[in-house]
Amino acid sequence: MLNADALNQLRQLKTDIKEHKVIYPGTVKATNGRFGFVALDEGRDVFLPPEEMQKVLPGDRITVSEVSGEKGRTQGIVEELLETSLDTFVGRYLVKGKGHFVAPETPGIGRWIFIPPKERNDAKPDDFIYCRILRHPIKDGKGQAQVIRVIGKAGEPGIERNFTLASFDMDDAFPEAVEEMAAGLSEDSITPLREGREDRTGQPYVTIDSPGTQDMDDALLAEPNATGWRLSVAIADPTALIPEGSPADAEARNRATAIYFPGEPRPMLPEAISTRLCSLMPDTDRLALVCDLQVNNDGSLGEFSFHRAVIRSRGKLSYELVSQLLEDQHNEETDALAPEVTNNLDQLHQAATALRKWRSDHALLNGDRPEFRLRLDENRRIRAIEPAVQNEAHRLVEECMVAANRCVADFLARQDHGLFIAHPGLRDDRADNIRTLLERYAPELASIDPATPEGFRELMVRTSDLDVEVPVRTIIARQLARAEMVFEAAPHQGMGLPAYTTFTSPLRRYVDFYVHRLIKAALWDEQHDRLAEEGLNSLQSAQMQARQASNSLESWLKSDYARQLDSAATFTGVITRTVPAGFFVRLDSNGLEGFVSCKTLSGKFSFDPVTLRLEATKGARTFQLDQAVTVKLAGIDEERRQINLELVADTVDQAPTRSEE
Repeated sequence: MLNADALNQLRQLKTDIKEHKVIYPGTVKATNGRFGFVALDEGRDVFLPPEEMQKVLPGDRITVSEVSGEKGRTQGIVEELLETSLDTFVGRYLVKGKGHFVAPETPGIGRWIFIPPKERNDAKPDDFIYCRILRHPIKDGKGQAQVIRVIGKAGEPGIERNFTLASFDMDDAFPEAVEEMAAGLSEDSITPLREGREDRTGQPYVTIDSPGTQDMDDALLAEPNATGWRLSVAIADPTALIPEGSPADAEARNRATAIYFPGEPRPMLPEAISTRLCSLMPDTDRLALVCDLQVNNDGSLGEFSFHRAVIRSRGKLSYELVSQLLEDQHNEETDALAPEVTNNLDQLHQAATALRKWRSDHALLNGDRPEFRLRLDENRRIRAIEPAVQNEAHRLVEECMVAANRCVADFLARQDHGLFIAHPGLRDDRADNIRTLLERYAPELASIDPATPEGFRELMVRTSDLDVEVPVRTIIARQLARAEMVFEAAPHQGMGLPAYTTFTSPLRRYVDFYVHRLIKAALWDEQHDRLAEEGLNSLQSAQMQARQASNSLESWLKSDYARQLDSAATFTGVITRTVPAGFFVRLDSNGLEGFVSCKTLSGKFSFDPVTLRLEATKGARTFQLDQAVTVKLAGIDEERRQINLELVADTVDQAPTRSEE
């Protein structure tokens, strides 16, 4: 038995060890396994074994010390919780014996969490539930949660959408104050706002959109003149009805964008505003912010101006109908159009053709990637997937929108405050790989500096038709940085433009809504509060979250749909992404994307970060981007909601020998 002196010495030793222990602050990074990492503030990662990961949650700010673990590997020991950001999460309710738990479906929480009796909120086994962390697991690895609400059960109509909204902490319904504000608006609210606006109701503007679209942002008009065309792009004007700082304004900024979930979108603005009072419906007087611009015969842009106006669209025309008219495929619908409308469409087509040629010659055009439309059944699950063909009408509208947005960017660049969409081109951390790629396969292009707008455009143009054994242009395109919003004009490398912004979708995107305010403040002294850096970051985060939510729901619906596929059937597809563990394939027939694991392939493969190729360590077999393969369904990864595919034997022996855009 230790005496008092020995106990005091032991306590002193522990104190000395603690005082001299080196601890590091960092952020917890979860993995798909039970282990994780801490990204230290000093720039390196420390391994967290499963028993230490039990004490933390993804995104936690903690301090760690380092010890030598198994096989001499350095690992972290959790010392202190500094801050936790994970408050709510979603999961499935489970009962095991007398214990009630939630199995989280939030990435990175790979364990069940106990739910005390008083916090179960009448949840039943297998319910999807929305929870809050009640007790953090930092002390002993045993966290607790409370059920905030029951989302529903698997198989219920719409459960996928409801679960996705809860996963991303998104409310479907608008706050009561927003609903009250929208309910207080009517056609009578528009009448006093017409004062001081140009009356353009006599001009034959037309709207071109999908048949089911209700929130119509734009209407178009083109008239020929001595040097080309006067193009008029009229955009819905919701800022006229929504005062700055109002509940609807605040909620729109919070949502950042409409999310076009399959079957049932989540709008940015209440329907009373977005689909009725502001939507540019046919044969209805509507408020608009109009950009008039000169399109020269060679497709270059001349002078432009902005106008507050009242317009009256002559028709909501479908892309298919307009395309039929432009291609001289006459039918009852095309023949029923008024002469002033058909003449307008003809002039719009000519102007758009010139604009597209200019962009092809002086900027960059994105290739038409195959798109597919999801058709849902009465249970809000995919009934069919159909190709969505991009036709001449789509390209007409695109060119008009891009031209107007370029004018707005030019205008804002001359002001003391703006909002722009910048694209820096290549990711900084991939520059060396791209340089090596060019030296190997296109040495004549290796001297091009892709960091400049001119160099980046030249590189993308000259690699589009390279006849070499790897798809150089696609490899470069896979390693581009994300576009970002900035206050100062900066190049948009992906479009090959010196500056770019958007103002053509104010009913759907807050960026465009805010740009309307900037234009009005500069031209007509309408007051507005400037977006601060913090607000801009929040807006970008909300946009990113919206994209993630949309992708998450689509992945769930598509993985469920894939269960219907014949497991014995084969499908042709193209490799769209490669990773060390395998490659992703997009099926030609329906656009579904699935994963082929290297574990299902014969032999071993290594990953080349320069060519993004998977290369057999023995033999000449390779897999690379743009490569055509034949696959069959191998199953569904329930946890990731990922479609797994299996390569059909002997369908491909070598990667293609030429790059296709």
